Amino acid sequence: MDTPSLVNEALNALDGREGPSREELCHWYELMHLGRILDDKAPNYLKQAIGWSYHAPCAGHDGIQLATGLAFRPGRDFLFPYYRDLLTCLAAGITPEEIILNGISKATDVAGGGRHMSNHFAKPSIGIQNVSSLTGNHTQHAVGLARAAKYYQREAVVFCSQGESSLSEGYCSESINGADREKLPVIFIVQDNGYGISVPKRDQTANEHVCDNFSGYANLKIIKCDGLDFPDSTRAMEEALAYVRTGKGPALVYATCVRIGSHSNSDRHELYRDDAERAEAKAKDPLPRFRAYCLENGLSEAELQAIEIDNQARYLAAHDQAMAAPNPDPARIHDFVIPEAWVSDRYPAGTHQEVGTPLSMITALNQTLKDEFRLNPDTFIWGQDMANKEKGGIFNVSKGLQQEFGEQRVFNAPIAEDFIVGTANGFSRLDDKIRVVVEGAEFADYIWPAAEQIVECSHDYWRSHGQFAPNITIRIASGGYIGGGLYHSQNVEGWLTTLPGIRVVVPAFADDAAGLLRTAMRSRGTTLYLEPKFLYNSKLAYAVVPPDFAVPFGKARIRREGSDLTILGYGTPVHFALEAASRLEREGKSVEVIDLRSLSPLDTGAIIASVKRTHRVLIAHEDKVFGGFGGELAAIIASDCFPWLDAPIERVGSEFTPVGFNRILERAILPNTDKVLAAARKVLAF
Repeated sequence: MDTPSLVNEALNALDGREGPSREELCHWYELMHLGRILDDKAPNYLKQAIGWSYHAPCAGHDGIQLATGLAFRPGRDFLFPYYRDLLTCLAAGITPEEIILNGISKATDVAGGGRHMSNHFAKPSIGIQNVSSLTGNHTQHAVGLARAAKYYQREAVVFCSQGESSLSEGYCSESINGADREKLPVIFIVQDNGYGISVPKRDQTANEHVCDNFSGYANLKIIKCDGLDFPDSTRAMEEALAYVRTGKGPALVYATCVRIGSHSNSDRHELYRDDAERAEAKAKDPLPRFRAYCLENGLSEAELQAIEIDNQARYLAAHDQAMAAPNPDPARIHDFVIPEAWVSDRYPAGTHQEVGTPLSMITALNQTLKDEFRLNPDTFIWGQDMANKEKGGIFNVSKGLQQEFGEQRVFNAPIAEDFIVGTANGFSRLDDKIRVVVEGAEFADYIWPAAEQIVECSHDYWRSHGQFAPNITIRIASGGYIGGGLYHSQNVEGWLTTLPGIRVVVPAFADDAAGLLRTAMRSRGTTLYLEPKFLYNSKLAYAVVPPDFAVPFGKARIRREGSDLTILGYGTPVHFALEAASRLEREGKSVEVIDLRSLSPLDTGAIIASVKRTHRVLIAHEDKVFGGFGGELAAIIASDCFPWLDAPIERVGSEFTPVGFNRILERAILPNTDKVLAAARKVLAF
């Protein structure tokens, strides 16, 4: 790779060879000074009620931020900045106008059209990523993207910038560990200003330098520098680049900085920093330090003053342009919530009349995975305990995949659910053609460590104004009836369906299992695919699975027609509903069973049409009744079907307790056919 000339020149100045040119010194000072103008002006927008209601100043981080931004190559590398990286982003290629547009949340903000918090700068078109407000969680995405760059042999480096306090987060440690183990081309830039808002570093870690916590990592190169000093920061950055480009592993550049002001405009640092400390911080200001460096290296006072005057004019012009930009349109808030899904030409309704040999759900899933991997060579899968020799997942859903498609496309992940999902998010950023399937956790009950990454996936597309959607299918084995007890028997769809921006599907039969998985893997965006583990090998779920069968999202399936009662279900309780309907038929009652299949999006049209036909409704799901998804279904029916109801809406589900391990306790807690039958008779008798 070519070394950026500006970095090389700065290094030459450090070791006594030819120093940087006048043009380069002028350019560097122009950036640092312009960054400071923008940084200082930001609070004024809030004072004038224009915007920029969140601003974390970069003053005191100038040396390392300028070095980082200049090392980044627009259109070739990838940069994950954090909310203090104003100067980093300016030096990396975001214009002053674009900085202000983000600060005042205008529709033309290139980061996300005013949808994301101010001071979260991004420009995806050149590789500067839209990063969340969740401190440090972008380390997961950086590692995933570096994994993709390595696999596809891209000549790219991934830069991941953050504050030192973010290293207290477990997912940051997971990320650095993963990058170290896989020897990935990522540089972690840690800007240590001594505080996490008001929390001093001594309350975060025992080491003076938090990077020392990672000193035992085999492939990670740790480089310390003075983040106040641009030449020293440049030296560290070039050393990191040289190491990462050897392929030996990632680097961590640890820059000692100082926070001159408060953490942000909502923080008052005088409440926890005394006058002496604040004065000492101000005395370390990198801007006058670098100004003196420029004078020492040949620039004149007149040249520097000319740059300062020109920067002020540039700021005013950028301000005027940004102020004239349009505000976001409130009528478009529903744009880019989730990408449009793929729809099969052959199976637009997700139904079929094929005959043949029925398959188990587990066989249908396994075959579909293999079919999609053969179809799209840019498909990958990883997860816990799912690709080691002859082992193909704890339930063997992925059996044979690694043998056919190789260890680079099918591999184990560390036992770190957050890392599994977070790196999938990052991996899919390299190219929109990529599709990633992950076993998010061995059981749905273990998905909670990945909750923040699932939330992240849910608003990436909306937050970036349609510029990025994580193309991920997150498979998790859900539910009980296996004698698993705690952490092996719970249901999580009640929480997942509260998140706009992700799809949630639950099959009850093998054909739908195959069809929903195929649609998920071919669609853009994120799908939470809940597999009822009880049905993997159950004869109840056996079905004929046509070749290339697909089920559209948001399309329910009538499993049994009826006129006296509608039972809505998904997953295992669909079979309880069918059994109950058969028994009620012998009593002269006609029961319609609707298999929802897709919870988000939901086929409200099918629900409403059925209730209008039968005038009575029972909702059956495996999750707890209290707080379960059935409550949302009941609310929709009460709102849209009230004139047609001849009886109160009834719900059947689990008791409001954890699922017990002993089979006697499990049976008492979970729903079954008898419980569905009793509830159905109650509704019919009203």
